[in-house]
Amino acid sequence: MLLSSDLWVGALVRRAEIGGAFATVVRKGDARAGTVIVKAYDTAERRARLYTEAFGPDGDRLWIQPVASESESELDAYIERQARYDPDLWVVEIEDRQGRHFITEKVADPD
Repeated sequence: MLLSSDLWVGALVRRAEIGGAFATVVRKGDARAGTVIVKAYDTAERRARLYTEAFGPDGDRLWIQPVASESESELDAYIERQARYDPDLWVVEIEDRQGRHFITEKVADPD
């Protein structure tokens, strides 16, 4: 059984805070089944990355980087396009000196 989106997001924010990062929910979506996008901003390197949930080739859930860019404006443009398409979308922004995303599930390596 999967966790509801609001519970998963709350746990992510808490993990980030415990790790010394700042995390905030920028956009709240459907509490039960909204898609989540995590924007991890590395304050030391001044770069950002996006993560969103997807299905791997084996059918297992994993987190991917849907945009190869580290430019915050390009990532924000992607989020805006997704928000127009999916009104149930959640967006969580995490600011961390090491750029950590605090996602505990499987994260695909960027290619």
